Amino acid sequence: DSSYVVAAKVSMLTDKEPFLMPTYSGKPQPYIRYARIKFSLNGESQELTIYRSVALAQLPNFKDYLFLPFTDSTNGKETYSGGRYIDLNSSDINDDLVKIDFNKAYNPYCAYSDGYQCPKPPTENAIKQNITAGEKAFSGPKKH
Repeated sequence: DSSYVVAAKVSMLTDKEPFLMPTYSGKPQPYIRYARIKFSLNGESQELTIYRSVALAQLPNFKDYLFLPFTDSTNGKETYSGGRYIDLNSSDINDDLVKIDFNKAYNPYCAYSDGYQCPKPPTENAIKQNITAGEKAFSGPKKH
């Protein structure tokens, strides 16, 4: 659905001090706030934060990996109650713009099985509208 593909204005954040992002397993993980993005979605202005995992940034294959966790009004109904994620790469940011494709939003592993340390999307990344694009709620039995 092309209405859920947006060009977002990127503002790089200068305070790269790590913080502990809560996870559904109860074991917080260190992340940094990498950038703020601003965009319009279905006629409404949105502002979200992109994060970088401190642990993954140490691995050569993931040094450019960025993470956009979010919640929206479909959580717990059409989509996983714990929010969804979009993966990005630092090379996706060009001329202070990044393309965000909500069709690529996916459920964290926690939607399917217990025991994973899935980050909880911070409240600053709550979208106050329905994001009907992307992966929907898993309806099968959750593995333990």
